[in-house]
Amino acid sequence: MITNPEVQSVKQRFGIIGNSPLLNHAIQVAMQAAPTDMTVLINGESGSGKESFSKIIHSLSLRKHGKFIAINCGAIPEGTIDSELFGHEKGSFTGAHEARKGYFEVTDGGSIFLDEIGEMPLGTQARLLRVLENGEFIKVGSSKVLKTNVRVITATNVKLLNAVEKGKFREDLYYRLNTVPIFVPPLRERGEDVVLLFRKFTSDFSEKYHVRPISLDHEAQAALMRYSFPGNIRQLKNIAEQISLLESERDVDAETLARYLPSDNSRLPMTLPNMSKNNDSSDFSERDLLYKVLFDMKKDMNELKKLVLDSYKNGGLNQAIIQKHQSLFEDMDSGFGTPESTESNPSYVPLVIDSQKSNSSNNEDYEDDAIEDIIHEEDDNSLSLEKKEKEMILRALRKHNNKRKYAASDLGISERTLYRKIKQYEIDQ
Repeated sequence: MITNPEVQSVKQRFGIIGNSPLLNHAIQVAMQAAPTDMTVLINGESGSGKESFSKIIHSLSLRKHGKFIAINCGAIPEGTIDSELFGHEKGSFTGAHEARKGYFEVTDGGSIFLDEIGEMPLGTQARLLRVLENGEFIKVGSSKVLKTNVRVITATNVKLLNAVEKGKFREDLYYRLNTVPIFVPPLRERGEDVVLLFRKFTSDFSEKYHVRPISLDHEAQAALMRYSFPGNIRQLKNIAEQISLLESERDVDAETLARYLPSDNSRLPMTLPNMSKNNDSSDFSERDLLYKVLFDMKKDMNELKKLVLDSYKNGGLNQAIIQKHQSLFEDMDSGFGTPESTESNPSYVPLVIDSQKSNSSNNEDYEDDAIEDIIHEEDDNSLSLEKKEKEMILRALRKHNNKRKYAASDLGISERTLYRKIKQYEIDQ
């Protein structure tokens, strides 16, 4: 049974700050798994400190005197990852001027940490499964089977089961890697650990920059603990360094701290559930263009609703209100006009609400009905999305003298998408 003093000893040895129960449990699991040769899958968000746990497992294992290599699978190009992990023979591909040993051969008798395992290509996953099952691998360009005795530790910041369901990750490899799962909690779930880590980082930066350490008051500490920290420990360390370097006043309050905390609402969701499966970059750019048009239309509709409400409260569409919101009617061919144009312009239809209905207990219902009538009329007269899109494309082409490359860049879409839209709308250049 792992005792708390043993956990504290490991924290001191590896520089882990915090007393969160979730953090302590993760360290206990790592300590229990370390003496074995079982594969370990470390789950946690990016920046939460997953690599520290791989070092704990290696250092407390029987392989601690062997080599330890940490590899980010997402940072290696798909065309070279097999060569990096398993090696290659001379002349096996263009540029292979000499034979090379892969990481699994170099770390024989030690441990290898594969970070972001979810980014590994399917072909490489099959090779990795063979290493885990039989300890065998084949170099690129060779037919000779080699043996290796390596402890594999993996980590991911995504849910691998979702990747399995989408066919992007092998199911048999997932269950082979997930022998011992370890969950590293995100910073927002570690409570007062945030303040302890901030204090440690500012103390380190005060020595580095030869300044007095930053001190947070109680309100600032509470604000720090409430923040979600999407970047986890990396983000906290970055904020601590900014404050340590830029703030002349070393006693920081909540108002000062807030200037260094990005708004949680700054990351707007730009995809919809039924669109998330489409990863084509040109489609995303095209969707962004449509979102812009939709947001502009929504703004116009909100102003229109405000106009209708004002007119209802004032007993009709009087001249003052029309002049106040005149910009809303500049692009309308019919449906609204000024009260003076009622006789000369038959298309003007004033808003009429029955006095008995307006005085009844269901006043709000009639107000909604009036607004709904105007909305329907606005729908009939407003431009369609396709027409607005065509207008924006024509404007961009005219601006850049029909040069599609620059027009596409201005619109935020690919040149291929722009060409398709030109054909779709039969635009003559």
